[in-house]
Amino acid sequence: MLEIVEANGTLVGINTGLPNRIAEEAIAAALVSDLHTYETLRREQKYGRNSRIDILLSDPQKGLAYVEVKNVHFSRAEALAEFPDSPTERGAKHLDELGDMVEAGHRAIMLYLVQRDDCSALRICRDLDPVYARAFERAAQRGVEAYAIRCAISPFEIVPAGAMIVDEPVVADLRKPPETSKVLEW
Repeated sequence: MLEIVEANGTLVGINTGLPNRIAEEAIAAALVSDLHTYETLRREQKYGRNSRIDILLSDPQKGLAYVEVKNVHFSRAEALAEFPDSPTERGAKHLDELGDMVEAGHRAIMLYLVQRDDCSALRICRDLDPVYARAFERAAQRGVEAYAIRCAISPFEIVPAGAMIVDEPVVADLRKPPETSKVLEW
């Protein structure tokens, strides 16, 4: 059963149970870098500080690749998906833990799965969650890779359709406290 809504003339997938499965399809279809070349894929593996990684890839030659999947359906500007749509301490924690995996000698990937097909780029939503934005910047500086996949959505299916442009992190002075969020008027 699919859970889809129509927003501003486009179909948007809102089922939070689908992103990991769709991410696996995107990996298998070679839409996410070279992740399809890893020998083994395991789901929901314990790691980090009392966390589970969505997808753990392993290969005798390449080692381990930790893949965290984030569901994206928020858009305020034409052709632009944004994440997060609200403050997420858990999301910032995931980015820090991925950075720890890179420092331990592994590969770490944040994969944003955009369940809408009217967007061509993804931006980190700095105004709604400056703490997550700073975590994204720290993770990028530590070597965490970020990819975004756009989905094709119909009343019958949601499938991975291709890679999207991911927001380039803005290098900031990480010692400064985060800015406060601004209230947006719609």
